[in-house]
Amino acid sequence: MTTISDEQTAIIRTERGLTIAGTRITLYDIMDYVTAQYPPKFIRGLFDLTEEQINAALAYIEANRADVEAEYQMVLKEAEELRLYYEEKNRDLIARIAAQPPKPGTEAAWEKLRAAKAKLDAKA
Repeated sequence: MTTISDEQTAIIRTERGLTIAGTRITLYDIMDYVTAQYPPKFIRGLFDLTEEQINAALAYIEANRADVEAEYQMVLKEAEELRLYYEEKNRDLIARIAAQPPKPGTEAAWEKLRAAKAKLDAKA
């Protein structure tokens, strides 16, 4: 682990990237909500952070906006590549599972589910 901030060790670099010290929460997790313009109080509650932790994270993001944004874009790109890879890899398996008939004894539950789904589709 390397300390990023000299005045505090609130933000550290780990194998996961820029992380709030003492947590597994990365600045990229926080950035998802910052870019969606969620208020700091909401983000703090969502991740169960202290006031000092959220303030340090937001201050670091603001002070190093270009670097954090560049890393964040890389993280988003890698996540999308992984999603596409596993979607393709599991396409046949998902199709095979979807084509299987319901297990014996669950026909009534499946029929109830189909009826509820049809009712929802009719409303839309």
